Amino acid sequence: MKKVLILGGGFAGLESAIYLRKAKYDVTLVSDRDYFYIYPTSIWIPTREKKFKDICIDLKKLQDVHGFNLVIDKLQNIDVQTNSYTFQSGSVLKNYNHVVLAMGASKMKAKGINNTLSICGEPSHSIKIREKLDELIAKGNGKICFGFGANEKDMSAIRGGPAFELLFNVHNFLKKKGVRDNFELTFFAPMQQPGKKMGEKALKMMESFFKKLNIKQQFGKKIKSFEKDKIIFEDGIQLESDFTMFIPAGDGHEVIQNSNLTKNDAGFVIIDDYCRVFVNNKETNIYAVGDVAALEGADWRAKQGHIAEIMAKNVAFNIEQKDKGLSKFKGYQNHINILCVMDTGNGASFIYRDSKKAFMIPLPIIGHWLKKAWGLYFKLSKLKKIPRIPGM
Repeated sequence: MKKVLILGGGFAGLESAIYLRKAKYDVTLVSDRDYFYIYPTSIWIPTREKKFKDICIDLKKLQDVHGFNLVIDKLQNIDVQTNSYTFQSGSVLKNYNHVVLAMGASKMKAKGINNTLSICGEPSHSIKIREKLDELIAKGNGKICFGFGANEKDMSAIRGGPAFELLFNVHNFLKKKGVRDNFELTFFAPMQQPGKKMGEKALKMMESFFKKLNIKQQFGKKIKSFEKDKIIFEDGIQLESDFTMFIPAGDGHEVIQNSNLTKNDAGFVIIDDYCRVFVNNKETNIYAVGDVAALEGADWRAKQGHIAEIMAKNVAFNIEQKDKGLSKFKGYQNHINILCVMDTGNGASFIYRDSKKAFMIPLPIIGHWLKKAWGLYFKLSKLKKIPRIPGM
């Protein structure tokens, strides 16, 4: 039985492990934490609609269900020439037939970033955001800023959707408590039209939401630094803030940055359409999926969980094809799209964009519960407690 090493326990890594086990490979998955974290539904931890444990799946349980080997450790070094991988514990894994890089991305580090918390950062940030909201509510008033950053070297590494979602959910959370009028909510981003990637209709929806919900805006100014009580922009503008939730843009994974793998200017691993990694124009036994990889495609392309899972399924298929001496490989580029159910706390909007079309469907009230239902479906289906829906 051929062996596959998967580095990373997120969307891309877990899906790779599931499909490679279905193909009867001996799979070892390495993760730096012992649970899978469902980031899309973590937006409800700060507003107390979900508990932290609701957003987690024990990787040991997933191991038992799917039959892969599990190692909890942190990757420190990649040596392509010796096909070896060194970890924080000092252990070295080597001589695997295939390796799948799925460690995600690092985050760009703006000056004073420690004065912010991110709903897309370390999972523990979701609890800290909740605690900060509780503190401000107990105080009775405050200024709260929500935003996301950009990576000008790779615009696909921007993750802004969860910032919008958390903003709208916090608005509704404060409204339910009858204190919304005591708080100033502001959304900020360095680009002129944050959300434009989702299409014109979605952008207009955002603009109407900001106006309707009395949310202030600060767009088109590069961020110079974050301080404890303010955000400072490059033109000298200062935005007062009692609490700042900021999602930094993705950056090349630090281990990748220090490796001899071929990278783009932002430090993401360069792959071909089949997710294969080449070094010095020579094919390796390495594949890269999800946020760790440099995506190719339209200017509006974005790294999302469902794209990571498509890449993972394709890699499992392509590895099996290669080992059987076949070449009907599957590519990821024709699957590039933006797909999200943007939750607003009291509803949602279904947003879709690909190379041919872009549309948005408002889902008042029911959309909120549909997204929550998806979170439950995701958890139960990954644990094989309910069947997976084809295509999901």
